[in-house]
Amino acid sequence: MDMTKCTAALFDFDGVVMDTESQYSIFWNEVGKKYHPEYEEFGRIIKGQTLQQIYARYFAGMEKEQAEITEGLDRFEAEMKYEYVPGVVGFMRELHAHGVKIAIVTSSNERKMASVYAVHPELKELVDRILTAEMFARSKPAPDCFLLGAEVFGTTAENCVVFEDSFHGLEAGNAAGMAVVGLSTTNPAEAIAGKCARVIPDFTAFGYADMLALLVHDSFI
Repeated sequence: MDMTKCTAALFDFDGVVMDTESQYSIFWNEVGKKYHPEYEEFGRIIKGQTLQQIYARYFAGMEKEQAEITEGLDRFEAEMKYEYVPGVVGFMRELHAHGVKIAIVTSSNERKMASVYAVHPELKELVDRILTAEMFARSKPAPDCFLLGAEVFGTTAENCVVFEDSFHGLEAGNAAGMAVVGLSTTNPAEAIAGKCARVIPDFTAFGYADMLALLVHDSFI
């Protein structure tokens, strides 16, 4: 840990800040039934991927179908319930009280986030920066988004802690050389335990001291 640089907490959005993953599973499983019935749980297969990645891998050359899915997704996101993961608001406020910089680093696009702000206008006040899919050359599992998170705060990877729930997100945090905390909101704790420094179900029993311990521990390894 570099004591001359600030500490930063980099949060994925879905499944980390907002408990939305179960809702997305419903939408994408329905998409799978219609367009890819060969997959039993299409919603689980595409978790952690951007819409661009999903289209490139599963709907290449299917412009009409992509347009239909995008239209349906826009309607779905506009009507979604955006509820905070337990304890995350209090945790963010505690971090700010200790001078920690906070960014949401998400594969979601600006259009989706506009729907979120309509429901939770206070979100922008809880964090210092919100980095969306339009800002990254490469999406998760590439580390670009988290490296940008460190860059915007003028800090280093060793001073950053990533909070993620998806396999792609955990991989991106590790590739960025940052301490990674896994949220078992989307995948079982045992499935992500080997991909992060610590697994938590939510933020009700995780605070600033717990996060700082990860950075201090890493600096002595």
